[in-house]
Amino acid sequence: MKKIIFLALIFVNMSAFAQRQTPRELVDDFFEAFHAQDTTELKTFAHEGARLESVSIDAEGSTKLITGDYSKFLKGIASIPADATFEEKLHEFRVEENGPLATVTTPYSFYYNGAFSHCGVNSFQLVQFNGKWKIVYLIDTRTTQDCD
Repeated sequence: MKKIIFLALIFVNMSAFAQRQTPRELVDDFFEAFHAQDTTELKTFAHEGARLESVSIDAEGSTKLITGDYSKFLKGIASIPADATFEEKLHEFRVEENGPLATVTTPYSFYYNGAFSHCGVNSFQLVQFNGKWKIVYLIDTRTTQDCD
């Protein structure tokens, strides 16, 4: 009986630990699923209605803002050809947490089929719901200049 209680306590503690994923761990897991094109797993990281935006500067020097929703992002990931390769190399993580709100910023370089495509910064806005972090907003910048 003591063994059963002991195992039950271990299981409860492991379940509680799994619920306490950190903001950085969520973003790490997001990119692991992203590179695997695992849209089923990617869907679990976002709160329903999560928004995505991308900022860039066009040839005339004007700032462009493209807005989409998370489901459109998932469809885009699913549509990448199986023979294509892509990698988003993250250069660092900056994490700010305040209670149930967190911001994770990750400068990156993106490569498609082994060739440099663009660089920028991702900014993930996360909210903790019932002990679990979820993406509610993701904005990134994209440029091909000053990518050192």
